[in-house]
Amino acid sequence: MTVDARTAARRPIHWAVGGALVVATALVPSAESAAAEQRSEVALRYTCPFPSGPEEVDVVVSAVLPTEARTGEEIRPGQVAVEVTLPPTALARFAGLDAATLSAVARLTVRNSVGDKSADASWQDLTAPPTDLPAPDEGEGEDDGALTLTATGDVPTVTFGSPGRATLAPDALDLALTSLTEAGEPTTPPGLDVACTPAPGQKPELAAIAIRGDQDPTAPAPRPGESEPAPEPTPTRPDEGLPPTAREKIDALTEKRREALEDDPGSCPIEIPPEWVMTTAETYAAGYANAAKLDGAAALGPAFMKVVLNKRYINDSCASTVDVSSEVNFDYEGKRQLPPTKATFLSYGFMPTTATMTLEQVGPPAAIHTHTVTNTPTYPEETTVTAQLVMRLSDVEVNGVPLDVGPGCRTERPFEQVLKGYGQSYPPAGYLVAYGGTLTGYAHIPPFEGCGATEDLDPIFTSAISSPGKKADNYTKMTQAPLCVATNPEGPDCPPRAPEPER
Repeated sequence: MTVDARTAARRPIHWAVGGALVVATALVPSAESAAAEQRSEVALRYTCPFPSGPEEVDVVVSAVLPTEARTGEEIRPGQVAVEVTLPPTALARFAGLDAATLSAVARLTVRNSVGDKSADASWQDLTAPPTDLPAPDEGEGEDDGALTLTATGDVPTVTFGSPGRATLAPDALDLALTSLTEAGEPTTPPGLDVACTPAPGQKPELAAIAIRGDQDPTAPAPRPGESEPAPEPTPTRPDEGLPPTAREKIDALTEKRREALEDDPGSCPIEIPPEWVMTTAETYAAGYANAAKLDGAAALGPAFMKVVLNKRYINDSCASTVDVSSEVNFDYEGKRQLPPTKATFLSYGFMPTTATMTLEQVGPPAAIHTHTVTNTPTYPEETTVTAQLVMRLSDVEVNGVPLDVGPGCRTERPFEQVLKGYGQSYPPAGYLVAYGGTLTGYAHIPPFEGCGATEDLDPIFTSAISSPGKKADNYTKMTQAPLCVATNPEGPDCPPRAPEPER
């Protein structure tokens, strides 16, 4: 993904504080298109890892979209629906929980492409209302006992910066399933998170939209492979939190950079000195961590986070990317850890076990890396947060009877927790460090050591919890609140507030 360095150098660069400090340019949306609309639909097969094993799931994605649009025009998918049909084998787990209804929150990754450029958008918070679970003997056909959940909601807009044939194609699908009893109470455990992937060999295209250039509104859209210059970007996002003195220095450096690129187009990327852009911020995060061996999930947080933004900032105008490195430390009562959390699981599927779990941060601060693509109007970005943690267990009870695990029951070595978030800057959607959102990922839990005051309990906890090499066992979903940035203490996100965790 490259652009001519001279062209990139002439484009105005504006700056804004995000979870990364991002080059903030976007196309101003033009008037809404009067083009005809199309009801688009695609039926796909997904593979989903349920407790019963991998399940083939039928999914139908539908939306109303225009048949054509102009470059830089904001396209808003309407009447979005994701219809998921769960087979009876996938529902067997809920029958054993005395569940009467099942609801879902779906997040669908959609790949937006035009020509050889593409970016992923996150259609998240699509909600399917509680639906009655079928009786075990309900129905007589091959769909015996299947259940269809239809998730709907608003999704982010999309803007294409180049003319041609644009397509929207569904990709990964995440489901957060919640089961309730006949009395409307959550079951135990109350939910299940499932990460589904499209089965291979399918054509996932949801819709095609003809994108024409703005310079001649009456001209037909170019055929795929043809191109014309995109309109010059115009800033639309605020740059709150960046001190005026830093803006002046960065603007001066940017102008010098433009002049250098005129003389030497290959002289990129550029690294901004951290003392010019570094700042501090605070926020909270909360969520859940699955432990498949224990058939449940443990609540995490709300965890207070101290963030240092922009430890390293690299703008590569040749590659049309911006990479920003920041860091974060957890803080609970002056310690680098998340708040202790009490959770109850069914050990080995039948023995109720309650324990207090504490995640301690060790080693260097957790690394936040944000990678942004700047040659598309939406500015898609991917954020990766990597932390080194140790898990401690205390106050353990098995079937209501205290089990003395001693003061040193912990994983024998730190483990790496990697969380990823995906979003876009224009319009702000999905996960952005500055505005928060949902991060998801997996962790491998090492064996335990130091467990047991009078007997060696390490093998028991290792067998029940640890999962080296079994990534799917320990899925984590965290929701981060917007940042309270030190340079904007009177801002709407200060003081920071704890978010509502998502399952």
